[in-house]
Amino acid sequence: PEQNPPTNYGKFVISMLKRMSKDAPGEQVIDQTKLRRCISLSSSFLLSDTCMDPDHGVNSWFMGFSRLIDVIVALHVRSELEIETMNAASKACSECWSVAGAWKGLEQCHEGVKKVAGKLKKLLDENGRTYRGERVYAP
Repeated sequence: PEQNPPTNYGKFVISMLKRMSKDAPGEQVIDQTKLRRCISLSSSFLLSDTCMDPDHGVNSWFMGFSRLIDVIVALHVRSELEIETMNAASKACSECWSVAGAWKGLEQCHEGVKKVAGKLKKLLDENGRTYRGERVYAP
């Protein structure tokens, strides 16, 4: 029987970023509703990438997840980041952490989650619990 090709969160994210960006005169606008949907898929792709491609799945998942977090950082720098997007990213980190701990062989994914969560943490207000005065999702 023919085998399905492995999933690849990195490629999926690049394809979705191309579709979700709207070019306005002089700048690019990101549809944050679509961005949140992509982020919400991170824990599912963590499982599918690593199960379908044991040799490269961790890398393809991390490439996709870290690219999305880089977009979030860029939106923050441009003062365009919505609290809902920050919450979605925080929740995705929590979900990926749980998945990585619950599935045998995915423990090394904790390092990837720590890296992206560290980028998000730097965006928080001084108290470490809010973003621009609004409470951020915390498990």
